[in-house]
Order: sequence, then structure tokens, then C-alpha cells
Amino acid sequence: MLDLVFLAFIAYVLVLGLRRPFLWVLLYVYIDILAPQRIGYSIIASLPVSLIAFAAAFGGWVALDRKSGGRFTPRQGLMLALLLYCGWTTGNADFPIDAQTKWDWVWKALLFAIFMHVTLTTRARIEGLALVLLLSIATIVIGTGMKTVLGGGGYENLKFLVNDNSGIYESSTLATVAIGLVPMLWWFVRYGTIFRPHWLVTGFAVALTFACLLVPIGTEARTGLLCIAALAGLMLRHTKRRFLFIAGAGLLGLAALPFLPQSYYDRMATLAEPGGDESASTRVAVWEWTLDYVAEKPLGGGFDAYLGNRFTYTIPVKQVDGNTTSVEYRQVVDEGRAYHSSFFEMLGEQGWPGLIMWLALHLLGLWHMERIQRRWRGAQDEATRWIAPLASALQMGAIIYLVGATFQGIAYQPVMLMLAGLQIGLHSYCRRIDSARGLLDRSSVRKDAITAKLRGAVAAR
Repeated sequence: MLDLVFLAFIAYVLVLGLRRPFLWVLLYVYIDILAPQRIGYSIIASLPVSLIAFAAAFGGWVALDRKSGGRFTPRQGLMLALLLYCGWTTGNADFPIDAQTKWDWVWKALLFAIFMHVTLTTRARIEGLALVLLLSIATIVIGTGMKTVLGGGGYENLKFLVNDNSGIYESSTLATVAIGLVPMLWWFVRYGTIFRPHWLVTGFAVALTFACLLVPIGTEARTGLLCIAALAGLMLRHTKRRFLFIAGAGLLGLAALPFLPQSYYDRMATLAEPGGDESASTRVAVWEWTLDYVAEKPLGGGFDAYLGNRFTYTIPVKQVDGNTTSVEYRQVVDEGRAYHSSFFEMLGEQGWPGLIMWLALHLLGLWHMERIQRRWRGAQDEATRWIAPLASALQMGAIIYLVGATFQGIAYQPVMLMLAGLQIGLHSYCRRIDSARGLLDRSSVRKDAITAKLRGAVAAR
């Protein structure tokens, strides 16, 4: 029955897209994030629904959609260069079979992020894509929050819509994405036109924000706690009453402490002593191995090059015997451990060229969003006052992503590449507005000059 519901919805949107092909772009975003083919049981799991939506989005734009307003940008060039470079490293990978498996989804994520911008030609389209992105994540987050409240949390124990710890359904990844989209959620509360500002919209935003904050608690993802701290720090910039905000956040945190399970305290405590945690010690050892690896292969080893690592590290092991606690230092031999950092993921797989392109892509986005905020901050009319706050929300989401990416291998996470596509779309939209205003101003100056000449000629007679 669940399969039929998903298939009916997908078929309905495909039919609607014959009149509005941009709906096929939104359909792909929904399928790529939520992955209904993994939620269903039989029929939908056997159909290539993601590929169908992917082809419809591209084909619909080529055959049916208008092409005005789209222009190639430097950030698209960076993504295209990264896509081509990843293709080259995949062909020369240390582990060709494993690299090909990762390449099969990475190229689609990069290509769609490149393509997104040409379809985001109006405010309605930018807002529509942002809303579908947000609500698709919200579908997973709401269920996660409910399970956490009902006592179903715990590290590697909390199950989402699918029983698969990969992609957006990986606990730390979901925690990062959920916290990163909170600023965009509150942008919709104030400036949304699809769902106009209303007390029901505000109530939903409050509940969803609470659910987003519950994700790091329910999953006990340490990265999620760092992302919450980053969100709080970023909000200080846009809060007028900073001391009141700090006091309120502190009181809220203290009020939540009695309701947190002991397992959460134990896991978060490892942030203060990373050397005593095997997972943290492994990460440091992998990072050191990666630096040695690229010293020999500066162009990287292709996707999943970490499978070739092998190292030895020492961790302290506490032994309690009655009232006596002793610490024994034990050597651990490990191999084939993942990078646990997007920065080292890019460095190990794509070498220095790939890391530079990836960093430039995201840093350029932060700079563009900062410029847009400063340019449009004082806008008061309905047509433009939404621009600066959206740029701020997208910038905050990107910074939170980079914080989370420091401790996770999510360099090619599709949601965050879509966020980059939204940034590119907003930047191009603002450039078109400025260009149109410049033409109007020049036209007005030319008209005034012609009028002055005519008046002078008349006066001379």
C-alpha cells in the first residue's frame, strides 16, 4: 500500500510537469533526499524512480522550460572542473571497483547542483526549491524527534525511515543537515509566499526547530552538538539583544539537562578527552596517514582510497577494581578506516587540486552571500526585502555544514550541494536585478540628456 501511495504521488507530479516542467526539478529533489524507493517494500524498490526524475528534470528544461535568465557562473565552473577531475581520478583509482560505486552517485549530485542554477530564474522558483528541500528533510527529522521523545534514541540505535546507516540517513549527517536548515526554516516564517506568515506556520516552525535540536540528542552525534554551538554563535550576529539571547540560550540548556540520558553525557564527554576515545583516536591516525599519502601522491588516489590505510595508535584503557582505577595504554592496529572528515576525504581522494576546488567552491559561496547581505540589507519594498535574510540563512547553513564536515566524510552530500546551487541561483537573481536597474538608470540619464538638448535648441530659436 505504501508503494502505491509513493508511486501515485510521483506519477501525479510527472503529469503536472507537462505544464510546469520546473515541478520535475522539485520531484528529483524530493526523491533524491527522501529516497522513497528505500522506504517502500516491493514495487517502488524495483523501479529506477530517481533516474526517471533525473531525466525528466533535465529533459523538461531542455524541451519545455524557458531558458531566459540563466548564465554560467564561476562557481558552476568550479563544480564542473571538480566533476571532470573526479571522473579522471576514478579512472586511475587505487581501488577501481569501490571508486566506481561511489562515482555512480557523486556525478549525479554534482551535475544536478550545476544544473539547478539555470532553472532558478524567479523568486517563486528559488523559494519553491528551498521549501521542497526543507520539507523533505523535515519528513525525516519529525519522525526522528518523535522517536527520541518516546525513548527510542541512542548511539547507533535510533532508526529513521529506513534501516540503512548511509547518505542522509546516517546519524551525524542528518544532525548536521537538520541544524544547518534551521535558519532557512525561520526565513520562511517571516518572508515565505507559498505559506504566508501565520500563527500556524510559526507553530510548525517552533515544533520543527525543536525536532531538529532533538536529532543530535536522539542520535548522540557529537558533531550535532558542535553544529548547535555554531548555530548559536552565528545567531548572535543577527540578534539585537545579544545578552538576552545568551541568557535565554543558557537557561534553555540548563532546563534540558535533567531530561538527557546518561549515555548522552558519556558520549559528549569524549569531546573533552578525544585521546581516550577509540573513534577519535582513529580519526587523528587516519588524518596523519592521509597527509603522508598525499605527500607521495599529490593528485589523490580516487574514491575510497582510504581502503589502503593501515596504522597503529595507542589509547588509554581504564580498568576499575573495587576502589582502584588503573590506566593501561594499549596499542591498536587498524586498517581500511574512513577519513571522518570532508577536508581529508577530498585531500586523500582528489589530492590537492580537488581540495582546493572544493574549498574555493564553498568559500566563494560564503563571500557571495556576505556581499548580497550588505547590498540588500536596507531594502524595504516587498519585492526585495527578502533577499538579504535569505542570503544570511544560506550563509549560516553553509558554515554549519563546514563545521559538521570537519568531522564527517560528507564532501559530496547532495543536500549541501543543492544548498550551494541555491546560493548560485540567488546570486544570479540579484545580479539580474542590478543589471536591469542599471539599464533603467542609463535609459533615464539618456532621456534627460535628450530632453535638455531639445530645450536648449528651443531656447536658441
